[in-house]
Amino acid sequence: MTPPKEFKRALETRLRALSRSFRVISLTGPRQAGKTTLARRAFPRFAYVSLEDIDEREFATQDPRGFLARFAGRPGVILDEVQRTPDLFSYLQGIVDAPGSTRYILTGSQQFQLSERISQTLAGRAAVLRLMGLSMGEVGGRRALTPAGLFREAPKMQAPGEIDEWLFRGSFPRLHAENIPVRAWLNGYVRTYVERDVREILGVGDAGAFGRFLALVAGRTGQLLNASALGADAGVSHATVQRWVSVLETSGLVVLLPPHHANHRKRIVKAPRIYLTDTGLACFLLGIRSPEDLRNHPLRGHLFETLVVMEIMKVFVNQGETPPLFFFRDRTGLEVDLLVDLGKRLLAMEIKSSTTVREDALSGLKRYLAVASSARASLVSGCPDSYVRSGMIVRPWFACS
Repeated sequence: MTPPKEFKRALETRLRALSRSFRVISLTGPRQAGKTTLARRAFPRFAYVSLEDIDEREFATQDPRGFLARFAGRPGVILDEVQRTPDLFSYLQGIVDAPGSTRYILTGSQQFQLSERISQTLAGRAAVLRLMGLSMGEVGGRRALTPAGLFREAPKMQAPGEIDEWLFRGSFPRLHAENIPVRAWLNGYVRTYVERDVREILGVGDAGAFGRFLALVAGRTGQLLNASALGADAGVSHATVQRWVSVLETSGLVVLLPPHHANHRKRIVKAPRIYLTDTGLACFLLGIRSPEDLRNHPLRGHLFETLVVMEIMKVFVNQGETPPLFFFRDRTGLEVDLLVDLGKRLLAMEIKSSTTVREDALSGLKRYLAVASSARASLVSGCPDSYVRSGMIVRPWFACS
C-alpha cells in the first residue's frame, strides 16, 4: 500500500515562531484541513491528546487538575478538539503564567466556541492562528508567496494540472495525499462533519432543510449575499439565514468578503460577497460529478473566482495575518473582483477563467484606475504564463499562493 503524501504547510513557520513567545496557541480551521497533522509535525516532542476520545474527555471534564497535571515537566502538549471540554480553559488560565510552564497547542474545528472560551479566559495569553485547506503552492512544494509578491510579476512555473481538476478536487489534504474517490470522500465529509458540527451548534432538527441551504449557498459562491432571497429559496427566515451563515463562517466553511469604501462604516452596512472556502465541496453540493462536467457549467466562472480568492486569502492567513481583502462595486456598475488593501499600497484584481486574455477583460481595471490612480492592477486568468500587458500584471491561476 502506497503511503499518503505529506505536505509542508506554510503556516508551520509562523506557528513555530509564536510558540517561542506564547505559552498557548489556538489553531483553528475547518475539519480535515490538517490542523492535527500540522501541530504534530511542528512539535514532534509534544504530548498529544484528542478530546474526541470519550475516556480523555471524561477525565478532563471530571478532574481537570489531574488531567493537566499529567503534562507537568513536558515541553508541551497538543489538545485536539479542546472546545469539547469548556471548563478546561479556566484551569489552563491558572497554570500557563507560571515560569517554565508547559506550552499548549489548542486545536478545534468549532471556531466560535474555541474563540469564545479563549477570549473569556486566556485573553492576552494565547496567540490565534487559522489553517485553511492546502494551497497550490503547498501541493507543489513551492516557497509561499508573500503579500508583496502579489504586486510583482510571477516567476516562471509549470501549471500543476488542469483547472477543472483543481476546481473539482478542492483543497482538503486527504484528497491530494491519497488516491481516494473525491465524491465519496466529500459525501462522508458533509454527512459526518458538516451536518453534525453545524447542526449541533445551531440545534437544527431538519437535516433536509439544512442540506438544501448548503446547496443554495454553494450556488451563490462568488456572489453578493442576499439573505432575504436565500431565505425565500431555502424556506427559512431572514434571521435564520444570518444565523446559519454566521456559524458556517466561524466553522471555516464560508468566507464573507466585504465591499471596499473610503467610509469604513459602509463596509459594514453594504452586502458582502459569500464564498465557500473549498471549490471541491462546492462542486459536490452542486451535484457536479466530474471535472468534465465543469467545462460548460454556468457557475464555472464563479467557482474559478472562488479558487483564486481563497488562494490569495491563504497568502495572508498562512502568515498569521487577517486578510485585507475586499471587492469594489459602485452605483455606475463598475466592479472589481478583488482589492488587496495594504494601507499605502492597493492592488485591484480581476479574475477571468479564460485562457486567452482579450483587451475587454482589462476594461474594468482601466476604469477603476481612472478613479484610483495610485492603485496597481492585475488580472488573474486561465493563461499559462505571467506577463505585463497595458501596464497590468497578467498572472496565471496557479501562481497566487
